[in-house]
Amino acid sequence: MRTAMGVWRWRRNPLRRTTDLLEAWVAFAALVCVLLVAPAVGWVAGLQVDGTLQRAASEQRHERYLVPAVVVRPAPGAADPSAQRQAPERTRIVAAWTAPDGSSHEGTVPAAEEPPRAGDRFRIWTDIRGRLVGQPLDPTAASFHAGAAGLAAALTAAALAETVRRLVVRRLMHRRYTRLDRAWAAAGPDWGRAGAGS
Repeated sequence: MRTAMGVWRWRRNPLRRTTDLLEAWVAFAALVCVLLVAPAVGWVAGLQVDGTLQRAASEQRHERYLVPAVVVRPAPGAADPSAQRQAPERTRIVAAWTAPDGSSHEGTVPAAEEPPRAGDRFRIWTDIRGRLVGQPLDPTAASFHAGAAGLAAALTAAALAETVRRLVVRRLMHRRYTRLDRAWAAAGPDWGRAGAGS
């Protein structure tokens, strides 16, 4: 509001310089960008990212399967259980599972429980051929990431508007000081002389 009043305050003031009016309009435009354009940019960016992530999550849910697996033995080179309690990483085991296409597989995976015992059952994510894959993207997590991307886009747009405003104001201030220096240089020789026309 103060910015908008600044535009009208300089409108008919006899002391107003052209740079004052331009500075007020630039501030008003930056305010409009921060209040209207930046949220719109954030909203559009968030919707775009959400659409992309939701499609990816849907594809992953159709391409990935949660299948039962059985612990066969500890993985070769696995550390002893007392050392594992101190280390933050999970124990790796050799497990066996049957893929959705019916093929049997065996491979090294992180243990589902600590300590793993041969014969324990757990579930892992695989593709249709039984290759290990990560858990599909959760739609709620996708929405959260899209919201974060939209917020980042809005903040970036607002920061860009403020940066442009500051650069323009800095240029205007430089122009004012240059004109003031020229005026002082022209008035300097006549300073203090009687009848110099002042």
